[in-house]
Amino acid sequence: MALGTVYLIPTVLHDEEQALQVLPAYITDAVKSCDTFFVENEKTARRFLKKIWREMVIDNYTWFAIHKAEDAVKNAFTDQLQQGKNIGIISEAGCPGVADPGQILVAAAQKNGAVVKPLVGPSSILLALMASGMNGQGFRFHGYLPIDATARKKAIKDLEADSLKQNCTQLFIETPYRNNQLINDVLQSCRPETRFCIAADITASTENIRTRTIKEWKQQVPDEHKKPVIFLLHA
Repeated sequence: MALGTVYLIPTVLHDEEQALQVLPAYITDAVKSCDTFFVENEKTARRFLKKIWREMVIDNYTWFAIHKAEDAVKNAFTDQLQQGKNIGIISEAGCPGVADPGQILVAAAQKNGAVVKPLVGPSSILLALMASGMNGQGFRFHGYLPIDATARKKAIKDLEADSLKQNCTQLFIETPYRNNQLINDVLQSCRPETRFCIAADITASTENIRTRTIKEWKQQVPDEHKKPVIFLLHA
C-alpha cells in the first residue's frame, strides 16, 4: 500500500475573523484531502477547520493530540501513514514544524519516505523579520530566553554581542505576561545604538510592529503585557 501524504496546514495567529484573510484558499483543498489530523490542540484545531470549511463533519476524521510527540504518538502517526491515510498536521498558531512540536512528526514522515507538503501561511517569525528592517540575510530564532533574571540578562548581552560580530538579527519570544519584564531587561542590558523591534499582535486588527534604538525605546517604554509578541535585536 502506498504511503499517505502529509500536509503541513498553517493556522491563524489570532482568533478573529480578520486573521483568516491571510490564509490562501488552497489550504481548504488540502484539508479536504486529509483523513487524519495530528494537532497541538484538538479543540482550537477543530474550531479553526470549521471556520475555513463550514460543511466539514468533524467526527468523520481521526484525531490525535501531538503534545510533545511522545513515542506512542509517533507510532500512531507512522501507522496511519503506512495505512495510506493522508495526514494533516496543525500547530496551535502559525506554521507547523516552525518553533512547534510538529517537527518531530515531520521527521518521522521523512524517515518513512512519505511526501510532505508544506502549505503557505502566516509565520510570526518571518512576518516580524520582514517588517523589522533588520538583516534578513542572516538571522537566528532562539525561542524563549532563560526565566532567571541574571541568566536572562546574560543571554541578552550574548545575543547582542553575537549580532554585532556576525551582523545577524536575533529573534526571541516570551510568555505574554512576562513581556514587560523582558523589555525592561533588554533596555537595561543593551547598548544605546542597538536596534530593538517589538512586533505585537501580528495579523490582528491591533497589529503594531516598531523598530527603535534602545536609546529611543527608553524615552517611551511600551506596555506589551499579555500580548503575543516576537522580539528582534540587531546590534
